[in-house]
Amino acid sequence: MLGRLNHVAIAVPDLEAASAIYRDTLGARLTQPQGLPEHGVTVVFIDVGNTKIELLEPLGAQSPIDAFLAKNPSGGIHHICYEVPDILAARDRLKEQGARILGDGQPKIGAHGKPVLFLHPKDFSGTLIELEQE
Repeated sequence: MLGRLNHVAIAVPDLEAASAIYRDTLGARLTQPQGLPEHGVTVVFIDVGNTKIELLEPLGAQSPIDAFLAKNPSGGIHHICYEVPDILAARDRLKEQGARILGDGQPKIGAHGKPVLFLHPKDFSGTLIELEQE
């Protein structure tokens, strides 16, 4: 079911400062910030060749990233995103096996313009998993 690792997401309290560290200290090339109001975040992607790093900052008062940053004020790894060939088939198979899908269980459009779902971290060794349609 799982395809390649699409990205590792790092929640940050200050997207501009985090972007500067990756750009100026590590020499990374970054995308322009992209607001995703439906997900409550602003993101920047860093292409590292075989995958991407996603920096995400809270967007708006109801951002799910706020709670994460309250526990981790300096930021940290928030989730891991894997590609799947068929997101609905993956969702259905996971639900049959007892995995919990976050939200209403329906895919939303993610930062890459493709359907995404999030899986409950308690079902995956404490790791929030994002699935993205290939």
